[in-house]
Amino acid sequence: MDIATLAGIVSAFFLVLLAILMGGNTIIFIDIPSMMITVGGTIGITLISYRIKDILGVMGVVKNAFLQKNHDHQTAIKEIIEMSGVARKEGLLALQNSVQGLGDAFMQVGIQALIDGLEPEAIRGLLSTNIEYLEERHSHGADIFATMGTYAPAMGLIGTLIGLVQMLQNLNDPSKIGPGMAVALLTTFYGAVMANMIFLPISGKLKKRSSEEVQYREIILEGIISISGGINPHIIEQKLHAFLPPKMRKSNFN
Repeated sequence: MDIATLAGIVSAFFLVLLAILMGGNTIIFIDIPSMMITVGGTIGITLISYRIKDILGVMGVVKNAFLQKNHDHQTAIKEIIEMSGVARKEGLLALQNSVQGLGDAFMQVGIQALIDGLEPEAIRGLLSTNIEYLEERHSHGADIFATMGTYAPAMGLIGTLIGLVQMLQNLNDPSKIGPGMAVALLTTFYGAVMANMIFLPISGKLKKRSSEEVQYREIILEGIISISGGINPHIIEQKLHAFLPPKMRKSNFN
C-alpha cells in the first residue's frame, strides 16, 4: 500500500471537511441537483470520449496509485553483473541455471532470449516492444483520469450557469433565489474537489509510477544487451549506474 497516496487523499478531504464543520452547517454543502450535473455530467462526457471497456479496464491500472510496487534497482543491477560474469567465463548457455531463480518476469524473458541465441538487436526489439506497450497501458489510464479532471470543473461551470439562470428568472420570488444560487456555487465546488483532489492527483501518480517502471525495465534491457556483447562487468555496472542518481549508486565490486 502506498501510504503517501492514501494519506494525501484522506488528509485533503479531512481538512476540507474540517473547514466546513468549523464554518457551520454541513447540510448546506449537499445538493442533489448539483451532484447530478457535476458527477453525472463528468461520467457521461468520459463515456463519450472513451469506450466502456477502456473505462472499466482503468480500474486495473488505478490500483498502481495505491499499491506501491517497489523496484529494487540495485538488486537488478547486481543480478545482471553476476550473470555477466558467468556468461564471460562459461558462456551464455550457463545462464540457464540462473534464469529460473530471477524474481522479475521481464528479466527472465530477456535472459531466456540470450540463451536461445537471439541477436542483440532482436532482443532489444523484443524488450523495447514490451516496454512500449507497458507505457501505453499506463499512460492510457492516466489520460482517462486527466480527462475527467478536465471535464469536472467544466461541468461545474455549466452547473453554475444553470443555477444563475434559475436565480435570475426568480428574482421576484426570494424563496427561489437560494436554491438557484446553491446550484450555481455547489456545482463549481464539486467540480473543483473532484478534479483537484481525486482525478488530477491520481493521474499524476500513475504517470510517476509508469515512469519509474519504464526506467527499471530500461536498466534491465541495457544490462542484457551488454551481457550479449560480452562487456566487462565493471563497465556494465558503470553503464547501468548512469540511470540512477548518485546517492542510489552502490558498487558491487567493493
